Amino acid sequence: MEPNVSRVSPSGLSAQTLELPSRVVGRVGDPSSGPTLIVFGAIHGNEPSGYEAMRSFFASLAENPVSLRGSVVGLVGNRQALAAGVRFLDEDLNRMWLAERLVHVRSSEELTGELEEARELDREIENILASATDRVYALDIHSTSGPGPAFSVFDDSLVNREFALELEVPMVLGIEEELEGTLLDYLYSRGVHTTGFEAGQHEDGQSIERAKAAIWVALRASGVLGRSGQNEVDAASRSLALSREGLPTLFEVRHRHAIPPDADFRMHRGLVGFQRVLRGEELAVENEALVRAPEAGLLLMPLYQTQGEDGFFIIRPVRTMWLGVSAHLRHWRLERFVHLLPGVRRIDGTGLEIRVDRRVARWLPLDFFHLLGYRRIAEVGRHLFLRRRADDLDGHGPTPVS
Repeated sequence: MEPNVSRVSPSGLSAQTLELPSRVVGRVGDPSSGPTLIVFGAIHGNEPSGYEAMRSFFASLAENPVSLRGSVVGLVGNRQALAAGVRFLDEDLNRMWLAERLVHVRSSEELTGELEEARELDREIENILASATDRVYALDIHSTSGPGPAFSVFDDSLVNREFALELEVPMVLGIEEELEGTLLDYLYSRGVHTTGFEAGQHEDGQSIERAKAAIWVALRASGVLGRSGQNEVDAASRSLALSREGLPTLFEVRHRHAIPPDADFRMHRGLVGFQRVLRGEELAVENEALVRAPEAGLLLMPLYQTQGEDGFFIIRPVRTMWLGVSAHLRHWRLERFVHLLPGVRRIDGTGLEIRVDRRVARWLPLDFFHLLGYRRIAEVGRHLFLRRRADDLDGHGPTPVS
């Protein structure tokens, strides 16, 4: 199914020359009666499956209404890039959600390209958060340039984890530590419970069906769905479970190959997501030099498009028992005592932000801090800087804009 927008060259684009889709694909329910679910599609314009899935989902709701205890809103991310069929026009909209950028976006009068998209999307988000009276959830739908099964990504708080588990697809931990300025990262900082859903390859028609199924499941996982509509959700959940293709439930990122600016990067043809690779295996060519896998694992999101700064990721399976272990550790609030460990110091006096001297704490791997709910935010010399994720036990909820 093709987006109902014109396809034009990305050069010389303007809102006047494009037939743009509406920012709000659909809005159903009452935010004063329960939680709010925000669904995002086409944050990258060459990933139309989320947009098409939202159109089909809201059309289904109009034809066969279901009871809701709250509201669901569908938003298009990059309308101009979606119309042009490109990832972005000037810069990646999914790397712009940083405090300093938002100050500029909110204060400037005349903006173009992704700056204009960010301002409009930011206003919609603020209106939704202002009207929310209960928890707010966000499902951000993407797709990949290379083939592969669907999977989810999320910042590993306990509530986000529960949300992602409902989707019945493999979960990949740690991508949020590799990327800066993503929309979900910003929403999470505002108290929104977030999950990203990678539906499959851009051109695969099944990506739309998986994305629509994810919306139905998210409707129940967020608590927005009322008593009716359970049959649709059950069918959607079964279809997503079948799409796993026998893969384990949980993975972690081991390596990200970042593409330097202006580099000539070419992925070897025929590679697919979750394909096993060996250490030293040739994966790509960058500026005429071979790029090899730094370690054995599974390949994730091999890049087969000209726009993008992530060449590929290497992931490995993680036993799901560690999810239970980490949940217990976080409920015990062990971050209150983590500064007593050798080489660990508090930054903010609470233990929520810490600095780890890796020369002293060589026996404390990053995995240990992940179990306690910490996220890597920076590495400077021998020091590792970590921040504890906000969990439901912290009373984490939507926060006002600063």
